Amino acid sequence: MKDSNFLKEHNARSLWHPMAHPADSQANPPTIVTGAQGVRITDVDGHEVVDGVGGLWNVNLGFSCQPIKDAIAAQLDQLPYYSIFRGTTNDAVIQLAEELRDFFEPDGLSRAFYTSGGSDSVETALRLARQYHKIRGEAGRVKFLSLKKGYHGTHMGGASVNGNANFRTQYEPLLPGCHHIPAPYTYRNPFDETDPERLAQLCLSALEDEIAFQGAGTIAAMIMEPVLGAGGVIPPHESFMPGVREICSRHGILLIADEVITAFGRTGSWTGSRHWGVQPDLMCTAKAITNGYFPFGAVMIAEHVAETFEKDESGRAAVGHGYTYSGHPVGAAAALACLAETLRLNVPENAAARGAQLHQGLLTLQEKYEVIGDVRGGHGLMCAMELVSDRASKAPIDKKTINTVQEVAYQSGAMVRVSGPNIILSPPLILSSDEADIILAALDAGLSAAG
Repeated sequence: MKDSNFLKEHNARSLWHPMAHPADSQANPPTIVTGAQGVRITDVDGHEVVDGVGGLWNVNLGFSCQPIKDAIAAQLDQLPYYSIFRGTTNDAVIQLAEELRDFFEPDGLSRAFYTSGGSDSVETALRLARQYHKIRGEAGRVKFLSLKKGYHGTHMGGASVNGNANFRTQYEPLLPGCHHIPAPYTYRNPFDETDPERLAQLCLSALEDEIAFQGAGTIAAMIMEPVLGAGGVIPPHESFMPGVREICSRHGILLIADEVITAFGRTGSWTGSRHWGVQPDLMCTAKAITNGYFPFGAVMIAEHVAETFEKDESGRAAVGHGYTYSGHPVGAAAALACLAETLRLNVPENAAARGAQLHQGLLTLQEKYEVIGDVRGGHGLMCAMELVSDRASKAPIDKKTINTVQEVAYQSGAMVRVSGPNIILSPPLILSSDEADIILAALDAGLSAAG
């Protein structure tokens, strides 16, 4: 490892960072994280803080989960790689598929298609959805519906169903046939509706209207996050996802649950779909499946969708899709160990408790600081504050102020994430009560410094 002077001198000099302007990364060098332990990270200067971001929504079990590290090391010695394209497989992926089948049984999901991560999982689900309808003789079902403010990765298909212009505008034209529904976002919505239940019904009506306008027979799938994550942590009313499920079923439209963030306990339930009592047709997973220690994902497939493929005799069900690292044995070994530890720790219980603590703490800060326009959370360890320059007009905060909040919070003991006007919290699910208090105290200091 090069010394700290080398790292600081060359920071952002020869690489471009995702989700950042290259010039901004040079003008404002990123924090150089060089170590981590438990739920804490350490930077190049030795400054240690509680990680309120959980890596990137994915380090659910913290940075010291030895069983996963041991599984990765052992698998590297046994079989570091082999393809599972037609004709070959490996022992780790077979065992993992059985474990995933058991885990996702309450969600009605019984088959796994392996990917390299969340964006890959979304792309896979979109492709399988179109193929499903073609197998069934409905080749005209090619369109996709999704929510504004929804985030579905950054591949061309994922960006097309994304509901945030930041991931779309500079890359258009995108995939045709993707249409967006208003999100059940009580703080900002086109209906000016603040009642969550009423807003859910209005959004469901908009979904019905769009289906009628497009023609149900042209739509392959609706993709949605059970709780919108990167778009600002937007939890819908409990009636919303069941309502989407009913509408999709009635019109023959597949429901894809994007659970890259919400699967494996983050919502305080084992999955986001289960949190709302819904069984999707396809589910995208990644992130916490290996605790972030290895790039890996899986699309989980409902029994009826699987049977449509498996019983096909026309040849249309041959899957012409996959990745070099689909079913990577090291990733599968990591996932096996991670799933076992996730179940052993019963992480949804702590996620619910600590999430409630953080949510209440943010509401208390909102009473203290006028700059906090909205606080969202209440469903596990997914919380956000939306900062505004004026509460009455809801005018967004300027970038300099929100960056000050983040920087002072970091110096005061916690890494938090800025996304537009939002400060997002997604810490590891093993967070303690004292560590949650450190995050809240750090935010208090940041907000105070921002004036």
